[in-house]
Amino acid sequence: MSANTRLKLGIAFAVGGNVLFFTSAWIAWMPWSASFKAALWAVLFFAPEVGTLIGAAIMGKENFERFKTVAFVMIGRLKPAGNVSLWRHRIGLAMFLLPVLPAYIMAYKPEWLPDTSSLRWQLKAASDVVFLASFFVLGGDFWDKLQALFTHDDSSKKAE
Repeated sequence: MSANTRLKLGIAFAVGGNVLFFTSAWIAWMPWSASFKAALWAVLFFAPEVGTLIGAAIMGKENFERFKTVAFVMIGRLKPAGNVSLWRHRIGLAMFLLPVLPAYIMAYKPEWLPDTSSLRWQLKAASDVVFLASFFVLGGDFWDKLQALFTHDDSSKKAE
């Protein structure tokens, strides 16, 4: 089997496993027994991991590295510009911090937005969208600072 064929088969298994996970909502509407649905959901819960492992095994190390390089290049294009203006930075910080307010209101004053309110889930969804959009408004420098939070630096150790 050629390298390109193994690459295509591996991608098909990896993507197919992840797509199978989203069919779980469709299962809820089927007229099957509850035990059969539960068993099917249990199988589909692990479909992304199993599909990715099978795909990586079929691809082989060389094709997996090739696929990973292309994927990271495509994801790297999403990173916004480095320097942003002062006003864009202030707006981005407001967008970053503003979604915290509804969470505190729902936690400490739930009577202002009860569980039965139809606006509750809409407010939560809007807060999440605003929070995610703030990353793009804040720009690449913010992404670098955010990445630095998750990067360990051993420079504090003295050479022995």
